[in-house]
Amino acid sequence: MSTASVLIPADDIPDNAPSPTGAAPRYSLLLCRDDDSIEAAQRLRHDVFTSEPGFALADTGSGSGLDTDRFDEYCDHLLVREDGTGELVGCYRMLPPPGAIAAGGLYTATEFDVSALDALRPSLVEMGRAVVRDGHRNGAVVLMMWSGILAYLDHSGYDYVTGCVSVPVTDPAGVEPDGAHLRGVRDFVMRRHRAPRELTVHPYRRVVVGGRGLDDIAPPARASVPPLMRGYLRLGAQVCGEPAHDPDFGVGDFPALLDKRRADIRYLTRLRSAGAATAAVGAS
Repeated sequence: MSTASVLIPADDIPDNAPSPTGAAPRYSLLLCRDDDSIEAAQRLRHDVFTSEPGFALADTGSGSGLDTDRFDEYCDHLLVREDGTGELVGCYRMLPPPGAIAAGGLYTATEFDVSALDALRPSLVEMGRAVVRDGHRNGAVVLMMWSGILAYLDHSGYDYVTGCVSVPVTDPAGVEPDGAHLRGVRDFVMRRHRAPRELTVHPYRRVVVGGRGLDDIAPPARASVPPLMRGYLRLGAQVCGEPAHDPDFGVGDFPALLDKRRADIRYLTRLRSAGAATAAVGAS
């Protein structure tokens, strides 16, 4: 049985949203729970994680071509589709409080001691596994994804979203030595966007590169903050502590937390106007 629905239709995204080609492709955001849609998201994640510069997830050779874990079945999956071709170009998943209980906890809790967030758990949604296919990393898709997060929170009545924001240990541009790019991002977000002490979480595995911690690695002259992290920060999210090392993906994962009620009002208004609220629901 399909449970896919249109959370944000293409008509809710402005025509003048930036496009890399000038052809202005149209996108829709689907909220999905059916097996076929979840498998499509897992395939896209695998494609990105095994081919993207800076990420180190190896193709296991199992032949499945899927990125899977035990949390997928408890999540709502949001898929970005290009309307002209029907191609899946982006995806991420939302783990609501009932799903987190059924899954035995948050994915973030596999990397961090998240006990500082316990008081928020009844209204805390976890976002994760966000990817966008190369060639579609433009303003329209990013705007739609952030609009979708807010639409999801508004629709479900939850107030907080958390998640691990991944930054590659290896510089995707191939310019800086290993760890330098990550150190620069760490310094920037901890200096300007650090959460209060009472919301600090602690990584089980700190980032170590070549036997050196981040404090022992020289930062670049200027930090290049990844788009997903920039989106979180622009909306008003805070970073809840030092990154955890995920060697399977070759990344440092930063714990981010957004309180919807304290989000940047101007940016929030822009996102809501782009993807406003109660989109039509239809099975697919």
